[in-house]
Amino acid sequence: MPRTTPGRPVDVEALFPELSRHRRTATRLHPRPGTPTAHHSSVGGPFLWPADEPWPVCRERHRRDHGERPGPTEAEREILDGLEPGEHAPWLGETAPTPLLPVAQLFRRDVPDLKVPEGCDLLQLLWCPYDGHRESGTVGVHLRWRAASDVPGPPAEPPEPEIVGYRGYLPEPCVLHPEQVVEHEFRGLLPENLQERIEEWEGCDDMDLYQVALSIAPGWKVGGFASWHLTDPAPMDCSSCGRPMELLLTVDSKEWDGGSESWCPVEDQGRAVGSVRKRGGA
Repeated sequence: MPRTTPGRPVDVEALFPELSRHRRTATRLHPRPGTPTAHHSSVGGPFLWPADEPWPVCRERHRRDHGERPGPTEAEREILDGLEPGEHAPWLGETAPTPLLPVAQLFRRDVPDLKVPEGCDLLQLLWCPYDGHRESGTVGVHLRWRAASDVPGPPAEPPEPEIVGYRGYLPEPCVLHPEQVVEHEFRGLLPENLQERIEEWEGCDDMDLYQVALSIAPGWKVGGFASWHLTDPAPMDCSSCGRPMELLLTVDSKEWDGGSESWCPVEDQGRAVGSVRKRGGA
């Protein structure tokens, strides 16, 4: 079933024509639990990975001996629910090689806003399921670009880590329903005069209308603008060349919440708050 984002409650460019210079498209991925194959775009599904290509591992120094065991079956989920954080794998040292988890696989044919390097048509996102990486202190992310035609044989079966730092880092296999939408830049990055006019228009009753309903879509998406609603905007420059980076992919735990219900797809309206389910979790 496709997913359709409702029209925005207000035509914000009709009110503020200069916002057309701060417009960008994004592709909402709308992941839903399913059974994707290695030849589908997916979240948490199998990867089109050459059998003779080594699976990447994390060797960065961080704690590995505490966590939760991954388990896709209902019986294992019941066991996991009874586990408390503890020394589930005390033999794992801080630099023990940890297989990265397949998180998302995106084919260019399915995602209009996916920009790929020349000669490639596929993006694969993996991460280490522990916090504590580099300065960010979060998961360690790894990107792999490839041409699907370079994987002619049966794809490899990925290894699983013995434990993971947080059960929520294990996405349940989901099929995607890509949909292209229009976004507008985060208000704090707009010209100051335009910010003031938007705030004046919103008034006291709808202080966050632009942010929650008219600018940036929540949920998994490719392209578009980054939301800085949890922190102040900060420069995101390439560590190699120093140039400003563009947003590639947004990973989220929900499609919408109580403050962003206007982004709920038409096909899902009336349901509970949308989320991407995790293996071993709700």
